[in-house]
Amino acid sequence: MIARGVLLLPALLAPLAALAAALKVTLIVPADDARLERTRTERAYLGHAGGPAQDGLKVALDEARFELDAANASIVAETKAVATRDAARTAAQQAERSGAVALITDLDPESTLAVADAVQIPVLNVGLADDALRERDCRANLWHLLPSERMRADALAQALVARKWSSVLLLTGSHAQDAPRGRAAQAALLRYGLKVVTTRSFKLSADPRERELANPLLLTGGGLAYDAVWVVDSDGEFARALPYRTALPRPVVGDAGMAALAWHAQFDRFGAPQVVRRFAKASGRSMTAHDWSAWMAGRAVVAAVLAAPNGPAAARSRVLAAQELDGSKGVKLSFRAWDGQLRQPLVLTDGQAVLGLAPVDGVLHPKNVLDTLGADAPEKLCRARTP
Repeated sequence: MIARGVLLLPALLAPLAALAAALKVTLIVPADDARLERTRTERAYLGHAGGPAQDGLKVALDEARFELDAANASIVAETKAVATRDAARTAAQQAERSGAVALITDLDPESTLAVADAVQIPVLNVGLADDALRERDCRANLWHLLPSERMRADALAQALVARKWSSVLLLTGSHAQDAPRGRAAQAALLRYGLKVVTTRSFKLSADPRERELANPLLLTGGGLAYDAVWVVDSDGEFARALPYRTALPRPVVGDAGMAALAWHAQFDRFGAPQVVRRFAKASGRSMTAHDWSAWMAGRAVVAAVLAAPNGPAAARSRVLAAQELDGSKGVKLSFRAWDGQLRQPLVLTDGQAVLGLAPVDGVLHPKNVLDTLGADAPEKLCRARTP
């Protein structure tokens, strides 16, 4: 059942005067998405998209059909593929003018911000974990379903503390996203009192002069002593071959070995198997973290419609969330007022099974233990929002 909390997204309510008419949600995705290239999806890199976002959104809306019918409401989703930032902006403006109650985006950071700046209705990001979108580049109408990089890093750091793996060798790649993600990993290790033995860079290259930069034995050797290897590899190709190839027999975490994700198809608690089966039946593939985020975006929109079907029109310039949602993770999920991030537990997985959940047992917080993952309110990193 979708939670019926207090009104969460007031900007969704303006079009609800005529409930018999279908409400529209627009999903904006990149044209010719390189993430969904066949060879990449076949490799199933940990934490990478496994298919189009519309699959998860469709399942969420199909699940809610009975409740929407009971409320004399319906929601229709349309998907628009765009090739440029300007095209994304234009698509967003057209969707808002045609009465869309919300936009869902699975775009690059620049296009996502262009969409958020172009409209006043809520924009739900389901594909980006970039911390900058929650911090210096945040927007008041931008909400995030996928966990941030800081959340994933904090979850792994908590898992290392729980296992008493206190010294870490950090390996970072040359992808554009690896540098900020490496900084997030270092911040998480510092936050939880873990030691970075050293940081080393790797690079996959066809140049024989650079082959040492992709050699796991050389990168993890040299007399270093460590309890775990943390690998940051946004591309995924190096990381997937790292476990069992380190100089010391040590566990690998990060983008291979044990990863912290929003979801995994082997999660078997809190109704998750039923969600996974429904998704697999509808799409013909396993449900990934990105699929869960798109599914949750659909549930958030549905819950807004059901929470206040006769609510008054509200100002669209500022979106506030005050609703609790059920994401089949065992606890109620809600949006953080200070950065628009959906607070949520993360699953710890090796790609084959779920090894545990974060926050781990024993981690405490004065208000909500879920806020031990990612930026907390006192940090005040998003100036576009007032907690």
